[in-house]
Amino acid sequence: MNRRESLKLLAGAASAALLPAGRVSAAAAPVRITLPSPGSAGSVWQPLVSRLGIAEALGLNLEWIVADPGKMQTQLAAGALDVGVYGSVGLSSIINKGSDIVLFGPALDNNTRWVVRGDSPYKTPKDLAGKTVASTPETSETYQQAKIAASLAGLDFNDLKIVFGSPLANLALFERGDVEAILTLEPTATRLVARGARDLARVADEWERGTGLKGAPILVGLAASRPWLDANRETAAKVSKLFVTVNSAIRENPRLLVDVAREIGIKPDETEALALLPGRARESYATAWDDEVFKVIDKQIEVAVKLGLLKQAPAGKIYVKV
Repeated sequence: MNRRESLKLLAGAASAALLPAGRVSAAAAPVRITLPSPGSAGSVWQPLVSRLGIAEALGLNLEWIVADPGKMQTQLAAGALDVGVYGSVGLSSIINKGSDIVLFGPALDNNTRWVVRGDSPYKTPKDLAGKTVASTPETSETYQQAKIAASLAGLDFNDLKIVFGSPLANLALFERGDVEAILTLEPTATRLVARGARDLARVADEWERGTGLKGAPILVGLAASRPWLDANRETAAKVSKLFVTVNSAIRENPRLLVDVAREIGIKPDETEALALLPGRARESYATAWDDEVFKVIDKQIEVAVKLGLLKQAPAGKIYVKV
């Protein structure tokens, strides 16, 4: 979606938002969609979609569901969740075990950062060999893709002492000094930098240097089971368009992130974080779902197989266009 198309749809969304609540989407069947946890980049979606009236403009009736990443496959297969998010490595792993989940639209580009204290001596992630690092769970795409990118830069994660936890739990570990570094997403990374920490490296930069592919790689895309997708193709296309629209709005006007800062866990008195957030988090929000994105997904799977993160690549493509 180009800038003119994005602004046109947002204008329509603003008009729809003036109608009585539920007027546009009341007749639509609810779409059960994942609700990202506080402290994650995706936590801006629900408040911004609501404020901008995007779901109403598209005739969607969204039901945001708290989804455990470890149980998302089961929730999607059981129909407790219609739309979730998955990354290429995690999805490939469960497809190899017989899952029928498929990616059908953009969600987040990789915004993971290695963050260390401002006075630490480390200059690159390789300097952390033998040190303790906090990360999201081992099955998370954040961890898997950081491991892939680090390997391209010559760092073996077996040389690190890794503690796994939620973004907010890892934030507490880092601020207590229990770990030397943290692998974290926005907006947590910005909150830390605002408090005196510093970025050691961006996973996206390591990926670009290691592969020669330009731009931040996809972190997660929209995912659904093939039976749901086949039965709800038009709805899926609208959901994909919704995410393109809200993510495009953020890229056009990243100050929107400040407007929903409280809802995503940033307190009003964190003035430095609020000042830094628009510039640092803007590019986390994916708007493309095309052959270039598919090339990146294929490359992520290829490298994951070489590293042994995947026993083999899935037999077919893990993504579709709707």
